[in-house]
Amino acid sequence: MPPKKKEAKDLISKLALKKMSAWDLFDEKDEKQIASFSQKYIHFLNTAKTEREAIGEVLKQAKKQGFKDISGQKNSGNKFYQINRNKNIALCHFGKKDISQGIRLIVSHIDSPRLDLKPNPLYEDQDLALLRTHYYGGIKKYQWVAIPLALHGVVIRSDGSKIELVIGEDPADPVFTISDLLPHLARKTMETKKIKDAIEGEKLTVLFGHQPLSGNKEEKERVKMNVLRLLHEKYEITEEDLISAEIEIVPAFKARDVGLDRSMVGGYGQDDRICAYTSMEAIFAQKEPLYTSVVLFLDKEEIGSEGNTGAQSRFFEIVVGRLIQKARLKPEEGLLREILFRSKALSADVNAGLDPNYADVFEKQNASLLGYGVNICKYTGSGGKYSASDASAEYLGEIRRLFNGNKVAWQAKELGKVDEGGGGTVAKFLAIYGMDMIDCGPPVLGMHSPFEVASKADLYETYKAYQVFLAKS
Repeated sequence: MPPKKKEAKDLISKLALKKMSAWDLFDEKDEKQIASFSQKYIHFLNTAKTEREAIGEVLKQAKKQGFKDISGQKNSGNKFYQINRNKNIALCHFGKKDISQGIRLIVSHIDSPRLDLKPNPLYEDQDLALLRTHYYGGIKKYQWVAIPLALHGVVIRSDGSKIELVIGEDPADPVFTISDLLPHLARKTMETKKIKDAIEGEKLTVLFGHQPLSGNKEEKERVKMNVLRLLHEKYEITEEDLISAEIEIVPAFKARDVGLDRSMVGGYGQDDRICAYTSMEAIFAQKEPLYTSVVLFLDKEEIGSEGNTGAQSRFFEIVVGRLIQKARLKPEEGLLREILFRSKALSADVNAGLDPNYADVFEKQNASLLGYGVNICKYTGSGGKYSASDASAEYLGEIRRLFNGNKVAWQAKELGKVDEGGGGTVAKFLAIYGMDMIDCGPPVLGMHSPFEVASKADLYETYKAYQVFLAKS
């Protein structure tokens, strides 16, 4: 016999997966907290547009919270930090249990797609001074033309001294741009090409100056020389100094509230600084965690986690080794490996939010929705789960119970349709230690664009998820 109407309703309530917007869970007090939290996050986005700046801001906040340099011989306490080449930082908080029982790790990345200057960037053409760039990470090149741009970075001069540059953020600063071709002449040059080929990488050249150096009108490259004069007058930089520089080209506009209801945040670099910020605030919220907590901020994720500041470096092992020493245990390799094997971790990275304009590339039943909370992604990768870390059912079940038991709004979704593409995270590089690992972060619209959009509800639920994981997992 089929169930009666009331029985059927009870069955649906009991058995079916419940889908509810996180906004429906908030009261007036929650909404005020979310608004305040979001404004602090917007400040972080505007302050930390590069990985070096992100590390500087995290360090500044960590010191206010009582974290001390782990390498200091006299530093005692239970909260420490360690920095790697000004592009990684680990925040560590000792827990009640012995560190040999494992740690609770949240790892995010603080690099974002951008344009980098080439080693020899400056040249002159048609009385214009321009900078040659090399794009970093997965970008759509057409999104980087005809927008205001800023220069951020460091220059190491010939005497070894360091100059830090930020030009284009202050309202009094000039900005820069990459000129686009007018539509009147673009028919053959652009409109007949595939969108990825319409703008060539070598044409992402930044307009840097136009006024010629006064004096000898017969002198060649007078505009370039005038720009070099200005750089030397203000920063004592020569053209050769640009070879030993790390200068990043980023959008000059600020992060802002989005929507008439101010329900979203729009800004550059939310992949993955939304996870960096929420994990930073989560470890700050810990009073007496059960297990030792570590929040790790990494570089180079957007280009495969390579190099000595990416997830494939041994920096994390160094951090854990230092923690073992601070715990007054013998720093043996066997103990280090046991600790890592017994640990549990979240790969804190964003997922693609379902965009109604491009719904055909998503499989709707398994697509993240803005406003439905933090997303748990069992696996990433592409095609047949290639280059993925695939979490176990047991660990996924554990995270599910943790979030449900602490009223965290969450969803469990994938990136998009299987054959449309894909992407990876740092998860697989840390899972090799044997620790339990799963991807966990909010959905974002316009990922990798100069102006990404996230829901304030998801921002706050991500913070809650990370805080609960560190405190109670």
